[in-house]
Amino acid sequence: MQIKIEEKGYQREYKDRLFKAIFGRNTEQSKRWRLDLYNALNNSNYTNPEELELNTIENVIYITMHNDVSFLVDSQMTLYEQQSTYNPNMPLRGLFYFSQLYQQYLTKENKSILRSTLIKIPAPQFIVFYNGKTKKPERFKLRLSEAFSGQIEEGDFEWSATVYNIGAEYNTGLQKNCKALYDYIRYTQRITDNLNKGMTKEEAVQESVDWAEENWLLEGFFKEQKAEVIGMILTEFDEENTYRGWREDGIEEGKVIGEHSKAVEATKNLLKMKLGSYEQIAQAVNLPVAEVQKLAEEISKA
Repeated sequence: MQIKIEEKGYQREYKDRLFKAIFGRNTEQSKRWRLDLYNALNNSNYTNPEELELNTIENVIYITMHNDVSFLVDSQMTLYEQQSTYNPNMPLRGLFYFSQLYQQYLTKENKSILRSTLIKIPAPQFIVFYNGKTKKPERFKLRLSEAFSGQIEEGDFEWSATVYNIGAEYNTGLQKNCKALYDYIRYTQRITDNLNKGMTKEEAVQESVDWAEENWLLEGFFKEQKAEVIGMILTEFDEENTYRGWREDGIEEGKVIGEHSKAVEATKNLLKMKLGSYEQIAQAVNLPVAEVQKLAEEISKA
């Protein structure tokens, strides 16, 4: 699900990323994978994927402030996010996420905080899956209180994020119990290995998608969604390069950048690699078909 928001007089739509495309959609496959991941994390044995009620929120303030998967089960509100760059601010982000999710929940349940009786709300669970380059423990917690500049009583105003390191060599038991997560990790590690061999980002992504398709990772997902997957990954590369530039220039990472320019760059990459029709590429990068065609003409004249 995508949510459109108005900002500065124009409308922006944000594309799903790979983790969310796998675990956060309403396809039968995604529902099963989501349930497998939940069971693997909680040592539970739920069998009905429909018991997980999916919610989504996206890009509330900054371009990086988007969650991957959130859902309700057994009076618990669970939110999963994948991070390829270590971010110590996840508890604060989680606080922002859950404030919106709770607002959605109260609206749906027709409950008002102005009541004189206590309103019961689902308990929060915020899980972050980290697979970046910075070395981190297999599992650790980040706490909001670590960011407070003033002193408070211990335990007051606490919020936390539980981080699972899903590098290829970490949390192997979790990977074993969730085949979809295992395949996701194998695919992303393949890209890393290809880059370490000296491939360009386009070559690394293309080879990894072909390999995933040949090995039937995610039950054929990579074959069915090939152009979209490549578009997602190349867009993430462009986004990360932008963040790196901000950091090198001392610019705050939270500033909003042009989503359109990233989509254009991803489109050019897909066109050069001849992956899909104009319509398929337009759908993958969320641009009008006419604009994709115009970009193709510009490339052919260059």
